[in-house]
Order: sequence, then C-alpha cells, then structure tokens
Amino acid sequence: MRALTLITILLVHKYPTECNSDYKTKRAQILHDEDKLTLGGNINLTQEETKVNNCLMKHKNDEIDYAFEHPEYFNFSYHFFKYKDGISNSKVYKIIKDVPKGAALHLHDVGLLGPDYLLNITYMDGLYFCFDNDNNKVLLKFSNKIPDTNCNWKLMRDVRRMSNNVGKFDAELRKHFTMVVDDPAHVYPCIKNTWTAFMNYFNTIFPMVTYRPVWEQYFYDVLKRFREDNIMYVEVRTILPPLYELDGTTYDPVVTAKAYKKIANRFVKDHPDFIGAKVIYAPPRNVDTNALATYLQIAKRVKAEVLDFFAGFDLVGQEDLGKPLLDFVPQLTAAAGQLTYFFHAGETDWYGTSTDENLVDAILLGAKRIGHAYALPKHPLLIEEVLKRDIGLEVNVISNAVLSLVQDVRNHPLASFFAHGLPVVISSDDPGAWEADPLSDDFYVAFMGVASKTSDLRLLKQLALNSLKYSALEGDAKTKAFEKFNGKWNDFVNNFQCSSYN
Repeated sequence: MRALTLITILLVHKYPTECNSDYKTKRAQILHDEDKLTLGGNINLTQEETKVNNCLMKHKNDEIDYAFEHPEYFNFSYHFFKYKDGISNSKVYKIIKDVPKGAALHLHDVGLLGPDYLLNITYMDGLYFCFDNDNNKVLLKFSNKIPDTNCNWKLMRDVRRMSNNVGKFDAELRKHFTMVVDDPAHVYPCIKNTWTAFMNYFNTIFPMVTYRPVWEQYFYDVLKRFREDNIMYVEVRTILPPLYELDGTTYDPVVTAKAYKKIANRFVKDHPDFIGAKVIYAPPRNVDTNALATYLQIAKRVKAEVLDFFAGFDLVGQEDLGKPLLDFVPQLTAAAGQLTYFFHAGETDWYGTSTDENLVDAILLGAKRIGHAYALPKHPLLIEEVLKRDIGLEVNVISNAVLSLVQDVRNHPLASFFAHGLPVVISSDDPGAWEADPLSDDFYVAFMGVASKTSDLRLLKQLALNSLKYSALEGDAKTKAFEKFNGKWNDFVNNFQCSSYN
C-alpha cells in the first residue's frame, strides 16, 4: 500500500497536466488569450459561419494531421514549383477558392497573367521575333515594318511556320514566359540566379505587351481573372510604360494611366459587382536623385489627370541592389504632402543593412502600407510603430518563396505577424510569372503552411476585411466596398454546402 501511495505521488509530480486541474486551467487560459491576439481572433462567428468553419477545419485538420505524421510529404517544406500543380486537389483549397477575398493590393502589372495567355499573344498579326544567341533571349516587338535594331528580325508567323514542329516551337517559346522549372534547386541555387531570371522574364514580355491594343486587352483580362478568383478590387503597381502603336508612335505615361482607367471603367460597367481598380506609380528604385525628381513630377502629373484612379507612389526592384530610401529622404519628404506612399521595404534576409532599414524610412515617410516588410520581426520598435500608425503590411508568401527569401514557408515571418495580430493584407505580387492563381494560391499557402493549425475562418474573413480597410479607397467608395463585400460574404456563407467539398 505504501509503495502504491509513493507511485501515486510521483505520478502527480511527473504528470501535472493529468492530475492538476489548476495547471490545466492556466494552460488553457494562455492558449485562449493567445488565440485572441491572433489576426481575426476577436471575430465572433455567426451560426451559419460556424457551419462553414466546422467543414473548413475538418479538412484542414485532416491535411495537417497527415503532414504532421508524414513530414516528408508536407508540401510547404518544398519549393512552390514542386507542389503547385497539386494544390487544386486540396479540399481546403477548393473552399478558399470560393471564399470572397476582398482586394489584391500588391500586384505588378506585367506579371499577372501566365505563360499560356502570353503565348496566345504571339499568334497576333504584326509581331516580330528575334533570338539573341549571345544572351539566349527572345526579342518580341509589334510593328508594321522590320524593327530598326541590330537583330535578325522575322515575323513570328513565318518563324513558327518554318519551325516544322509548331508544338515543339511553342513549348520552347513558352519557357521564356515563365519562371517555373522542373528542378528549381538546380536552376535557382541563390537569390542572384532567381532575380536574374525574374528580370529576364519582364524584359522578354515587356516589349510585346506594351503594344497599346495588347495592353488594353491584357488589363481587361487581368481584371476578369481576378474577379473569377473572387476578388472585387485591385491596386496595380506600374511603371506606366510608354505604350506604342504599329507605326512606332509612343505615348506619355499620362496616356498609359488614362488607358488603364478607361479599361477599368469598362470592366466595371460590364461587371457591376466588381468595385474597380487604382494604380500605384512604381518606377525602378536603382536610380539617382535626378531620375527620382523626374519620377515625382510624373506622379504629380498623373495624379492631376486621373485623381480618382491614382493611388500613390512606390519604388521597386531588387531591394538589396537598389538605392535605399534614405538616399531620397529630402525629395520624398518634400513630396509627401502631395503623394501617398506605398513603399516596398524590408524585402530581404539581411539584418542591420540599408535594405532592412528601409523599413525605418518607409514608416517615417508616412507610408500607408509597406510592401513585403519581410524583415520587420527583427525591428521590435518598428512593429510598435506599425501598430500605432496602423500601417498595412502587404505580404506575398509565394513570391518570397520563389524569389529565394524562404524555403520552408513555416519559417516565414508572416507566422509572427499572424500571432501578433498585425495589420496583414495577403497579395500575390507577380502570380503569372510562377503560374499561380490570382490570389487563392497565396491564401491557401498562408492558411495551411504559415498560419497556426488552429487558425480558422476568422483569419480568412479578417484578411479579406483588411484588404478593403487598408486599400486606397476613401469615403463613400470604401463604405460601398464593404457593403458589397458583406453581401458576397453572406451569400457564400448562406449557400455553403460542405458536401460540395467532399
């Protein structure tokens, strides 16, 4: 009997969670309080939303429990290119696909539609083709005569016909319209290789899509694809390229902005449930102060011409190689009263460098949102400032993985952002470049690969609400956007059938 009593005492001390109700209570309280701190943690679900959530979480738990027990099959620990084609098989993904996602606020115009769409453009009349053997690059240009450059230009239709194997020719050409490869670890061993390929992608397609008729149809089709992915509003970063005609006529950036606005208005007229679009003028950051002065003047001219369509100003490009915001503080400070800023900042793995310290200047310059903010967890005082100033954080999980910032997305700083309830907006950056959905793939990877296993429908709803809250919409336009979103959300919840996803 004494021996049994001693064993009992030892077990009580060794396994307090099984025998000490006070311990269990304290433990449960900590987890409950943490849950309240997470993004969406304070949302109370309705009865109908709870039914959706029960279905969503059953499928989420099934997927994650299997991955936890079989970590070798956990997709998100691998490169996106290795698992992207299997995402559509997920029941969670299928639900997320149908979830109203609000707005996409961090997008670069030329990287939004995939290689198959771009390949179709090459069947249009008037496109010239040249292959640069020295640099292994394809050159493409619409014209009513042979382009006047030192290259062996031929009409694309003739080159395709002379290939003797159109299928093989198109398959090889398609490779220039995507970053996706079979062996990303070998092709993209470090960030230098990745960004070189990324810039080559833009340099290839840019002269083709900036032909004015193509540009206008392209942007209309962008809005169509995003609407089909249950997005109702977009803000597009653009360098406002000089659009051109077949005869070589080129247009001022203001004309490009007006073309954008014309197409957005036409799309909204055709699809009244879509709220619309705005542009953020975002020229390259690796320039001197004279070039920046020109950029700022262009931004002010565009704003004056299309006030209701112009959202603000940014500087883009590989941040580690570009000029830091600090170099431009006098000019940017002087223009702050006239322009709204949405700066890329902290898109880096480095700590204590000019790149991650761009976060300091983005905040001090009054940025309304920060693009990527990947290095933010390394700066605790800046986190406090983000919360105090209510600055939206535009996070692009798949982009960060593809562009060599993170391999296993469980290590993405977004996990910390979620845990601390930071003002996150999920976006997709350049989904066409890596053949991703307009936004659903990023939502899925963030929800399943980054967020807590216990994060549920409340997180998805908060992310959608954040996308409208931190948008450049103002006044009645923002109020109407929330009204439209609430209508779409209620329709989704009230018509939800779990059996449709089994």
